[in-house]
Amino acid sequence: MKLKSVCVFCGSSFGQREEFKAVAQALGREFATEKVRLVYGGGRVGLMGVVADSVLEAGGEVLGVIPQALHDLEVAHSGLSELQVVDSMHTRKMAMADAAEAFVALPGGFGTFEELFEAITWTQLGIHHKPCLVLNVEGYFDPLLELVKRGVMEGFISPNAAKILLRVEKAEEVLPALRAWEFTPESKAAQAKEDLEKLR
Repeated sequence: MKLKSVCVFCGSSFGQREEFKAVAQALGREFATEKVRLVYGGGRVGLMGVVADSVLEAGGEVLGVIPQALHDLEVAHSGLSELQVVDSMHTRKMAMADAAEAFVALPGGFGTFEELFEAITWTQLGIHHKPCLVLNVEGYFDPLLELVKRGVMEGFISPNAAKILLRVEKAEEVLPALRAWEFTPESKAAQAKEDLEKLR
């Protein structure tokens, strides 16, 4: 898979560890070096701001997508290659998904978790066909990965669907893992896509 744009979900806070900031900076440099456009939530604060600044400082391209309400609170990044201001969080997520070919989660909170799982679900249902990856800095996502394993064990997540979610521990492993990803949707996912198309 040749990647031109990757969406990153991450916290609007810095977290408690310097390693979180360091890996966000390293990922930004990787994107710029590989000429992969960063797509993200448009903020200038926390890890969101760190990864965007890192891409820009290394000469890369950044697309930010931010709801009007957050833009009005003056949390938008003013120095991006492109900033789209949209009407809602739902529109924001759709715009980011449309603009990206893959998804990466850095440490973050409820918003990061929600965005990541929605992207995974859309791949599972066949709404899009895009890999999702967690950059597991300092084991931050270990509990989440254990939850996925539990879902498989208890029969709520199929082993095939679990393959949608990739994991790496270093910034330099992110793009190779995304490019190597392969996934064949299950028949029920294809059927779900057909059913969704009928409803539109």
